[in-house]
Amino acid sequence: MKQAIHPIRGFTLIEVLVAITIMSLMAVLSWRGLDGMTRAQSQTQTRADEILTLQAGLMQWRSDLDNITQLAAGGNSAPMDWDGRVLRVTRRNTMDPSQGVLVVAWTRRINDAGGQWLRWQSSPVRTRNELDQAWRQAEQWAQSPGDEEKKKEIAISPLDQWQVFFYRGDAWSNALSSDASAGPINVLPDGVRLMLTLPQGQTLQGDLTLDWIRPTLSGGKAA
Repeated sequence: MKQAIHPIRGFTLIEVLVAITIMSLMAVLSWRGLDGMTRAQSQTQTRADEILTLQAGLMQWRSDLDNITQLAAGGNSAPMDWDGRVLRVTRRNTMDPSQGVLVVAWTRRINDAGGQWLRWQSSPVRTRNELDQAWRQAEQWAQSPGDEEKKKEIAISPLDQWQVFFYRGDAWSNALSSDASAGPINVLPDGVRLMLTLPQGQTLQGDLTLDWIRPTLSGGKAA
């Protein structure tokens, strides 16, 4: 008895086109999902990097103030100097105290991308002449830095504005006011207030205030 032969039925052109269209849509949706995840991860990493960089800068600012050192009188012996553009301090060399002290400076500079908060640090200095030279270099760096001065700077964070206030006589005053004795400071203030205005478009934006209290301050004053 012969068996009936049934012809093998394939897909029609329309069915193939429908299947291809569905697979294409699924591929597009999958790609968009992966692309969105990649973008979100990149943005999260960028924000985390911005926050960590700013935190590191603020910790360095506090460390510089914590380690201010007063040297013997003569030359540029003032431990701190503020002229409205740059804050310069003489600090201990915590990495290797035997190599001498350090002169560090903080300023804000305008470049093509906007304002930038910067820190500069000298090589260790041992003699009075080296100290005087480092102070002049720090001032030169803040005003019109050359290639040599720029080699010792570190970019901290984009910055629109910054202000410095001193805490003296149980009150805060602008560091450039006559009461604050702008310029070389032989007697350190009880506290230093740093006010930063961070630009729009950053993870952290708006105004940020950081108060520093002199570690040797007694009497429990609060800033």
